[in-house]
Amino acid sequence: MASQTPVKLAILDDYHNIAAQHFSAIDPSKLEVVTFNDTLPSYTHPRTTDADRKKLVDRLRPFAALSTMRERTPFPGELLRQLPNLKVIFATGTQFETFDKDTIKELGIQLVAAPGKGRTDGKGRGPAARAKIDIKKGGGHPTTQHAWAMILALARNIAADDAVVKGKGAAPGWQTELAVGMQGKTLGLVGFGRIGALVARVGLLAWGMKIVCWSANLNQERADQLAEEVGLPVTGGGIVAHDEPTFKAVGKKELFKNSDVISLHYVLSPRSRGIVGAQELGWMKPSGLLINTSRGPLIHEAALLDTIRSGRIRGVALDVFDIEPLPADSPWRSESWDEKGKSRVLLTPHMGYVEEETLQTWYDETVENVERYVQGKQLLHRLV
Repeated sequence: MASQTPVKLAILDDYHNIAAQHFSAIDPSKLEVVTFNDTLPSYTHPRTTDADRKKLVDRLRPFAALSTMRERTPFPGELLRQLPNLKVIFATGTQFETFDKDTIKELGIQLVAAPGKGRTDGKGRGPAARAKIDIKKGGGHPTTQHAWAMILALARNIAADDAVVKGKGAAPGWQTELAVGMQGKTLGLVGFGRIGALVARVGLLAWGMKIVCWSANLNQERADQLAEEVGLPVTGGGIVAHDEPTFKAVGKKELFKNSDVISLHYVLSPRSRGIVGAQELGWMKPSGLLINTSRGPLIHEAALLDTIRSGRIRGVALDVFDIEPLPADSPWRSESWDEKGKSRVLLTPHMGYVEEETLQTWYDETVENVERYVQGKQLLHRLV
């Protein structure tokens, strides 16, 4: 709300230090901005100490407004109740499963989203026009691109070959092992909504892959509907027979047993946490590749580490982890993954949505709402 003193706004988790420039045009007598480029440990994570929790509360307590980057900082009720000055959360994206919306509402805090469509007044820097590109003509979600970058990099040994060609290791090397082709392979999607369907569409159109999909509530009717939504025939797509579904809904066990590549696109919730565990990993083919660009806790971490340390699947590519950013002593950082007998491991630092155009557009939308807030106007895209 407009007042005689400036609104104190904290920009959280701005790893690339790109947000502040967007807010610079707002009168500093109305808005005081502080940027944090690091992420403190999650308040409710089992490994978080009391000292860590106090540090997080002390960081956030002075501010009336917070600008978040997705869910890099979760907001459980216990944390929110210790922030008496907080009046509004400007959140980028639209999905906030780690925000306690009931407590936010109870405390009278406003929660507003940045849906990625650009400023309503057309003044933004981000190229929001790309959001209007038809899915059937190549439009989609940035995570679709990252998922395929990871699938192909793992299958083609990109990281391992890059390392040996650059002379990393005992001696300069050349080829590390044979690559895996995608043509005609079976792609399994665990979690099948818009992003899963877009990932499947690429595999089918580019390499004629057979598509199977599973989630707890998925049926064939919904899978057929998604095929239509991404511009594919309901039956006969790719290498399947003309009367077979293009996107075939199958049981969980069947998917894990028969897929050559498995890609996760599931929403994290208490029910889906650990949805891929020792049993599911044990069902996979020894030649199978597992890719997760969704949420780290969907996979039981200890079971996955055991599986790949013993080389029971060909490889795993992860963009997401139980704790982010990864602690320095995490086995994903500290273990040698190029040892003979282990599965191939490819890691990226949660880059699925971290695309220049996406972040620019989100901050454009956030700034428009901050401008409205300091002027006492109604906020846009309000969730709570």
